Amino acid sequence: MTGRSTEIRRRTVDSGGLRLAVYEQGDPANPTVLMVHGYPDDHSVWDDVAADLAADHHVVRYDTRGAGASGVPARREDYRLELLGQDLFAVADAVSPDRPVHVVAHDWGSVQSWEAVTAPGSYRRIASYTTMSGPGLDHMGHWIRHRLRRPTPRHVSQLLRQGLHSWYIGLFHLPVLAPAAWKLGLARLWPRVLNDLEAVRPRPGHPQPTLAKDAVHGIELYRANMRPSVAKPRERRTEVPVQLITLQRDNYVSEFLSEGLEQWAPRLTRRTLNATHWSALLEKGPSVAAMVRDFAARDHGALRQEPSGTGELVVVTGGGSGIGRATALAFADQGARVVVCDRDLPAAQRTAELCALSGVKSGAYQVDVSDGAAVDAFAKQVAADFGVPDVVVNNAGIGHSGTFLQTTEEEWRRILDVNLWGVIHGCRAFGQLMVDQGRGGHIVNLASAAAYLPSKVLAAYATSKSAVFMLSDCLRAELAAHRIGVSTICPGIVNTNITRTSTFSGLGEEEQAAQQARVSKMYARRGFPPEKVAAEIVRAVRTGKAVVPVTVEAKAARLLGRLSPGLLRKAARFDIG
Repeated sequence: MTGRSTEIRRRTVDSGGLRLAVYEQGDPANPTVLMVHGYPDDHSVWDDVAADLAADHHVVRYDTRGAGASGVPARREDYRLELLGQDLFAVADAVSPDRPVHVVAHDWGSVQSWEAVTAPGSYRRIASYTTMSGPGLDHMGHWIRHRLRRPTPRHVSQLLRQGLHSWYIGLFHLPVLAPAAWKLGLARLWPRVLNDLEAVRPRPGHPQPTLAKDAVHGIELYRANMRPSVAKPRERRTEVPVQLITLQRDNYVSEFLSEGLEQWAPRLTRRTLNATHWSALLEKGPSVAAMVRDFAARDHGALRQEPSGTGELVVVTGGGSGIGRATALAFADQGARVVVCDRDLPAAQRTAELCALSGVKSGAYQVDVSDGAAVDAFAKQVAADFGVPDVVVNNAGIGHSGTFLQTTEEEWRRILDVNLWGVIHGCRAFGQLMVDQGRGGHIVNLASAAAYLPSKVLAAYATSKSAVFMLSDCLRAELAAHRIGVSTICPGIVNTNITRTSTFSGLGEEEQAAQQARVSKMYARRGFPPEKVAAEIVRAVRTGKAVVPVTVEAKAARLLGRLSPGLLRKAARFDIG
């Protein structure tokens, strides 16, 4: 084993404002294996597996949020699964930006990795997934529901037996007992627990020195996720090849808990290992490494075939990042051909490349939507290269904060040129093509909750979005006779890079940067991903829904505006921009 493979290099990765401690071994030119630890461990639980795989792989481990040297979230809701899944993608993007990674996870690392693996388009970033002793909580919720609906003796027995295996989860929800147990002696006794119950011999460096605090912080994983995920399970499928390693002597996760997993992971490979919950990693690391190495080396076959030149054609403006990129990928996943434009051509080209991985034809163009002539030329070029689009998503937009008297004429012009005129240009150029084609279609205009939620510090931005809202209503009436639908999407606080490029009236360059960082951190803490907005956009096109508020705050403001518009007008006086 070379020095390169044994050397451990540490870096820090930012995920939504939280710093994650990341540890790398092996040659970065080799395939990347990304390991995610469980509870109450840190990255060191993978030491044996990592040392073996680093001989021919780029091995990456990280301390999950609240563990080891990583940052500790301030609130319970910051331990939600969707944020944990985003952590995995943040690390993957940092350590292997150009190639998908092979994810290997154990215990709660598996639980949170399922969140990433079942995210739309995850196969673009994850080449394979090896999971041990950690079911997806949504899958477990469906597993429980199925057995409650069909309470055969076998199903009842499984529920009772798994309930006994999971006895500790109930204790973790008690406010004082579990944290006190770790603080008052369980952490000190943990090596003996592992030795007596798990057949794990004591060893230097494990358990980790931070075990007590890691265990206390990690309790929030259970409290933030168990009840909501199991009580209301989502439909979470994946196209990623999955290797399930069942540990035959696992004291916490029953073998039958994975029954029916093929419904959610159709490309499933099952393996077994004669090990307990922790001995798999701490005593049989080379065996696990061999299974991972074998699975990662397999030719799993292309997820998609050659790019298709058929299927509906979707055009997305501002498709280089954020909601635009997520929307392009969401339509590509459904087999649509996708054309994106953006002022940042490399970003648009990257989106097109990601769409092409879905096996669809895609294209990228550099366009400034505030330039009407440029949008007209873009529409003509798309028609020549791909045909007349079936769906047009006018997404491009910029952010700005400032009161009316603070906002300069130049700032007003800039906001209206992009946010309003950009939509007008897109609707006019592509709408005329769609009318002339006579085949119907759908136009989606991105407005905002600010369209109906007034704020004194969002004068220009809210005005631009309110105008888009009304434009869409007028256009919907006009185009109905041509069987062209129009949907207005009104997101609330969504974690995209618009906050990092937003401007603020009356601030100098340094103050602008500081305010951008502050707002970006706030949006990141909110943690609502653009993929959820994209899903609503696709749904609006499929159902023809006219107005779609997205996020809880957007829906609440819409309702309050109908019930008590005067209250919204009073709330507009506060500095909330």
